[in-house]
Amino acid sequence: MADASTVKRALAWSTLNNVAIRVGSLATGILLARLLAPEEFGVFAVALTIQAIVMALADLGMAADIIRHGEQGRGPTVTTMSLATGVLLAGGMSLLAGPLAEAMGSPAAVPVIRVMSLTLILSGLSVVPYAMMQREFRQSAQMALDGTSLVVSTVVTIGLVSLGFGAMSLAISRVASQALVTVMQFRLTRSVPKFGFEPAIATGLLRFGLPLAAANVISWVVMNVGHLSIGTAAGALMLGFYTMAFNISTWPMSALGMAIRSVALPAFATVSDPRRRADGFVSAASLTWAIALLVGIGLSGLASVVVPLLYGERWSASAQALAGLAIFGALRVLFDLMATFLIAVGASRAVLIVQIVWLAVLFPAVWYGVKEWGLHGAGWAQAAVSAVVTLPVYVVLLRRHGVSFTALSGRLFVPLLAVPAAVAAGVLALRLTDQPFLQLLLGGLAISVVFVAPLAWWLRRRLAELQSRGGQDEIPAPEPALQPTI
Repeated sequence: MADASTVKRALAWSTLNNVAIRVGSLATGILLARLLAPEEFGVFAVALTIQAIVMALADLGMAADIIRHGEQGRGPTVTTMSLATGVLLAGGMSLLAGPLAEAMGSPAAVPVIRVMSLTLILSGLSVVPYAMMQREFRQSAQMALDGTSLVVSTVVTIGLVSLGFGAMSLAISRVASQALVTVMQFRLTRSVPKFGFEPAIATGLLRFGLPLAAANVISWVVMNVGHLSIGTAAGALMLGFYTMAFNISTWPMSALGMAIRSVALPAFATVSDPRRRADGFVSAASLTWAIALLVGIGLSGLASVVVPLLYGERWSASAQALAGLAIFGALRVLFDLMATFLIAVGASRAVLIVQIVWLAVLFPAVWYGVKEWGLHGAGWAQAAVSAVVTLPVYVVLLRRHGVSFTALSGRLFVPLLAVPAAVAAGVLALRLTDQPFLQLLLGGLAISVVFVAPLAWWLRRRLAELQSRGGQDEIPAPEPALQPTI
């Protein structure tokens, strides 16, 4: 079992890693936005969307199983199954590249899709070392891997863009960086790929993993409903604008959500007392939601300033989608923690149920939003469905696994009380000057102060509660002091 200090150190490293990578990715994104046209970015977005959906299926949920239980003789079977799956999916993605690109309104994406398919093979090969690093809370090593990946990807991309490779530059850089990271994962875990197959192990892995893999696939479809809708309805140019907005909206998830996820799954899984685990989750969720919500309303309220200031005036249309997507991004952080808890207690089918319901409502809502209101409609449709449909479903399913409905609902509601005044303060601050940088500075400061001030006492109580529980047992809960926030 991991003690509280181990979890806290891992979370500190994970948070530092995600903040550093987020800053580096932001700088790279700003540079590439200046080098690539929106149409080229849209072509890559088509390939990335398809790759992301297929990648969700690649490990059949086996990485999560190893994180929960350890390698324990599973390694050879997992490697064989995950690599075989990766090869099959890569072949299918390459063969169907033409029809898929046509369906998304971007025929030029075909060769980019085929190159991106190679990442599936690399992903399948590295499932075991990746999972073992997460289980052992080796977040400092993960930071080295992610930093190396970012540097290699950036250098290769910029070099190829300067040579005129366009969208293909991004695809090649993804493959190159992932190949290097795969080699480094085996070196850091002092292991080599081992192959074998035990039917009994395979059966257990599939029983847990298949519902989770299906949930992952549907989750990626959910994340990319906007891309699919805009790609087919409006073409590569509008898709480029939407993709830029979506990428910005993932800042809370990238910085906060990913940091928590990499620590929360092994930490929740090692808590033996169900009641303590559920109480720890409620404390973690309340603080996580408050911070994610602050970032979300900040990005939403300042969207018209953030986009042109960072990426240039030609990307200004992306602000239309970002207003709603920023709220969606904040909710994603909370949903990810909820899904992680359910996976840790073995409720992979519950995660699948959420994704099915979410997609069934979201797709028609986003399609209608795009048709009626364009980029504005795409963003706000995602936020509305997430708040009105997905959140209640998660809360109900969590109740079945010991999480108090009353306690969780109350904790999630309190931060919402500060939202109206904070947004109003941000809007007023924007009117004080016409200088974009000062608008961003004053608007962000106004939103932060007005949001945090009335919640200060409540936040201190939640932090004290969290620290108290952490001292009693190995509670898998993040401390706000370590958070910054897809």
